Amino acid sequence: MPEISRFYGIIIYLISKDHNPPHIHADYSGEEGIFEIVSGEMVQGKLPIKVIKMVKKWIDIHQDELMADWENAKNGGKIFKITPLKK
Repeated sequence: MPEISRFYGIIIYLISKDHNPPHIHADYSGEEGIFEIVSGEMVQGKLPIKVIKMVKKWIDIHQDELMADWENAKNGGKIFKITPLKK
């Protein structure tokens, strides 16, 4: 599971050749949430509201980069790190 970003204790990663729709995984204190890249919505998991808001904001800022990483991951290519969320 390649880590693509880390901020405020949240680890964001993609799973190579994962299923559609395009999504990311967010881990925070052992809890996981799955977020769709296009909508930014958490579709599975359980995370604190403050973490959900930060991940959604980060997705909104980096949506194009996330989609590029998703395509790379699906095709077995290199997955690039993405700038963390900053205050």
